[in-house]
Amino acid sequence: MWQTSCPELRYNPTVSVEPLAVAKKILVVDDEQLIADTLTSILTDSGFEASAAYSATEALAWIKQSGCPDVLLSDVVMPDLSGIELAKKISDACTHTDVTLISGNSYTPELLRKAEQEGYKFKMLPKPIHPRTLLAHLHA
Repeated sequence: MWQTSCPELRYNPTVSVEPLAVAKKILVVDDEQLIADTLTSILTDSGFEASAAYSATEALAWIKQSGCPDVLLSDVVMPDLSGIELAKKISDACTHTDVTLISGNSYTPELLRKAEQEGYKFKMLPKPIHPRTLLAHLHA
């Protein structure tokens, strides 16, 4: 999975942050299936109830069927609907859902500022994201 020559930076699910008393339901959305599946696997191995969706449309259908997640973790740039537009829709429909966007694109801060002007405030994590960074963010 994650390879590095430095052992302390390797992802190891047995060396995790404190376990959760109640598993958070997390929906991971990324049109790159490998990224969505990898993040979902890391989260599941770390005690979260995680599911993957490979498009914004699929994410909205998942929510309609399964209910609102505790956390939405979404890529920003996707073909059918941007992660920011998805985050707005989910924030409006699921007021308790905590939204974190992930992106490696340089223009994402500009898109976030525009969303903030419209009254939305989303957390942001850069891609690529190390599993420990993601887990620390979710446990914060």
